[in-house]
Amino acid sequence: MVVGTPGRLLDLAEQRHLVLGRVRELVLDEADEMLDLGFLPDVERIMRMLPEQRHTMLFSATMPGPIIQLSRTFLVRPTHIRAEEADQGSVHERTRQLVYRAHAMDKVELLTRVLQADERGLTMIFARTKRTVQRIADDLTERGFAAAAVHGDLGQGAREQALRAFRSGKVDVLVATDVAARGIDVGGVTHVVNYQCPEDAKTYVHRIGRTGRAGREGVAVTLVDWDEMSRWKLVSDELGLGIDEPVETYSTSDHLFADLGIPAASTGRLPLSKRTRAGLDAEYVDSEGDQGGKRRRKRTTGRGGREDEVEVPRPRRARVRTRSRGGVTLAGRAPRGRRRVRRRGGRGRRGHRRRRG
Repeated sequence: MVVGTPGRLLDLAEQRHLVLGRVRELVLDEADEMLDLGFLPDVERIMRMLPEQRHTMLFSATMPGPIIQLSRTFLVRPTHIRAEEADQGSVHERTRQLVYRAHAMDKVELLTRVLQADERGLTMIFARTKRTVQRIADDLTERGFAAAAVHGDLGQGAREQALRAFRSGKVDVLVATDVAARGIDVGGVTHVVNYQCPEDAKTYVHRIGRTGRAGREGVAVTLVDWDEMSRWKLVSDELGLGIDEPVETYSTSDHLFADLGIPAASTGRLPLSKRTRAGLDAEYVDSEGDQGGKRRRKRTTGRGGREDEVEVPRPRRARVRTRSRGGVTLAGRAPRGRRRVRRRGGRGRRGHRRRRG
C-alpha cells in the first residue's frame, strides 16, 4: 500500500522505485479537488501507467455534478454511493449557526471577542486566501492568542508542526484555507469561524462540519461583509437556513456578547491570566520533512522529569580537501599551508639581501 501525492508518485515512478503497472487498486481521496485543481494532468499521467484491469475508487465529502461527469472518463461501469439519505438536509442539528454582517475593518476586533466566548475549546477559522490566513494568525498571536496557520505557502514541516500543536492543545486556534483544511480531522473542535463568506453551500457545509461531531454540540459563526451579501443569500437559500439578512454586528454590539456568552469586560487582547497555552513555538519542528531547515528541535528530559525542548544544530558534513597535480588527484597527501617562494637575488628568510659569490 502506497500513499502519496500525485507529483511524488510520478517522481518515484520515473526513478523506477515504484512500478505502477502492477497496481490493482487506486484510491483518489478528495476527488473533487484532485480532478478540479492543478492535479488533473498528474492524475491523467498516473492513469496511463496503470493497468486497464483495476479497481478505481473516488472519495470526497462533496461531489458536484461536473466532477461526477469528469470522473466517468476514468471509470468503467461506475457506481455512485452516498453515505447519507437522499433527502437529508445539510444543516447540522447539533451545530448552532450564527451569522453576522460585519465590516472588513472590524472583523479582527470582532474575532477576538468571539475567541473569548464561554466554554470555547479548539477553534478553526477559515479564510479564502493564503495571505489572509497568515495575516489573521499573526494578528491573533500578537494579541495573546495561541494561533497557528495552515496554508499552501508553508513547508511540510511547518504544516505538520501546526497540526501537532493543535491536536495536543498547545495551540487552540487554527487558521486555514479550504484546500489546506482538506483531510484535517481533529476531535474536540467546539467553534468554527468563517472569517469570509464561503463560495458556495458545499464549502459552507464542509467548514461547519468540523464541529458538532460524535454527538457533541458545536458553534459555527459566519462573518459576512457588505459586498458578500448576494453570495451569502445564495448559500442560505440553497440550504434553507432562513438567514437572508444577517444582523449588522460590530465588536461592541450587545447581542454578540449575549449570543456567545462573552464577558462584558473583554477587549481586543487576551488577558494575561488566560494565556495558558504553550503556543506554536513549544512544538518541535521536524526539519527533515521541510525544505531549507537549518536547525531542528529535539525533545529531551529536563530536571524533575519534565520534558523540555531544545534546539540542536544540524550536523555538518566534514569538508574534504584534496590536492591535484596536472589534473591528477594526489591521494594520501595532507593539505599544506601557504608555501613561501624564494627568488634569486631577492631577500632571504630574515629579510637580508644575499651576497653573490
